[in-house]
Amino acid sequence: MPWWFWILLWIALIALSLLLHVTLGFRLFRKFMATVHELGDAGKRFSHVSPAAETSDVEAPERRPEPGSAIFASPEQMRHDYLTAKAFRQEVRRQKRVQRKAERGQPQSLHDIEFR
Repeated sequence: MPWWFWILLWIALIALSLLLHVTLGFRLFRKFMATVHELGDAGKRFSHVSPAAETSDVEAPERRPEPGSAIFASPEQMRHDYLTAKAFRQEVRRQKRVQRKAERGQPQSLHDIEFR
């Protein structure tokens, strides 16, 4: 076979591989852009949170310490804050447990209804 046949064969192979890469690149770009548009739509849909979803049945403590203030607080103050928050969380769980058992008609624990 003549030498120009091999050159044409290599040129055809390179052209086909370039065509394949361009096609795959175009498909990848289109899928990427579709994903970006879907993320944009999801962002618009979930960026507006209803005020009802932000409220909670549990009352939060009124005073919230500034972030980083624990570094400068005394250990006694931090221990007091921790124990107060722990007691509050336990009380909230107890109230939920009493309410859930009352709704289901289950007997209440004497410990839960403060019979002590």
